[in-house]
Amino acid sequence: MNTVTIAKGVTAGGPEPLFIAGPCVIESEEHVRALALQLASWARELHLQIVFKASFDKANRTSITSFRGPGLTRGLEILKSLRAESGLPVLTDIHEPAQAEAAAEVVDILQIPAFLCRQTDLLLAAARTGKVVNVKKGQFLAPQDMAHVVGKLEKGGASGIILTERGSCFGYHNLVVDMRGLPMMQALGWPVVFDATHSVQLPGAGGGTSSGQREFIPVLAQAAAAAGADGFFFEVHDNPAKALSDGPNALPLAQFPSLAKRLAGLRRLSRAPL
Repeated sequence: MNTVTIAKGVTAGGPEPLFIAGPCVIESEEHVRALALQLASWARELHLQIVFKASFDKANRTSITSFRGPGLTRGLEILKSLRAESGLPVLTDIHEPAQAEAAAEVVDILQIPAFLCRQTDLLLAAARTGKVVNVKKGQFLAPQDMAHVVGKLEKGGASGIILTERGSCFGYHNLVVDMRGLPMMQALGWPVVFDATHSVQLPGAGGGTSSGQREFIPVLAQAAAAAGADGFFFEVHDNPAKALSDGPNALPLAQFPSLAKRLAGLRRLSRAPL
């Protein structure tokens, strides 16, 4: 498997797991700064590889009235500032090819949302920036179908690729995770991250918003660690009940350090020879 270098001392696919963590969307500059600084403190204290994530725009919200974020220009200004202040690498979503170049000037990883994972022009635009590209597997795809996504990114010249499992559609308002998908996607030659928070989402179940079952986040994350995931993706929030996006499936910030330590230990055990 290829090891992906994200920043100095931060890799995916190496001996230690990668943690991608942060709020769903930038709610305010003060809010994301507080979260990033806390995560940076834990990264140093617990010797964890943490990438801070936050979206400048959530273009795929359920309702037209849902909060989307500060937008490209202001959002990237905020992410640039907190990247410098926290010292953490940063990830953000892009939704259109025209956003790739501007975002790449600020962040370390460009993320392709699950609903857009087959959009060829978007994938190629991300690949051309030279940044690492993280692609969420669409809820509608089999793990093996990600081979075509990888092929597009490799053809486009991507410097590094990460694939993220986030559950598959299973009837109305529900997702299910098949842990066999992790080694299936790892067989494509690139690190695979498990998104433990979107995997417990109940899409559209809140009426005009998505709902979720955050109580199952640790269960699925530990199962993924035992299955050998290369990293873990968490949307975290200091007060999920008041989050402006994806609160029902967000991990309370205070739970992150203990869960991350446990996952790192489980992953080491999963890598030991049988």
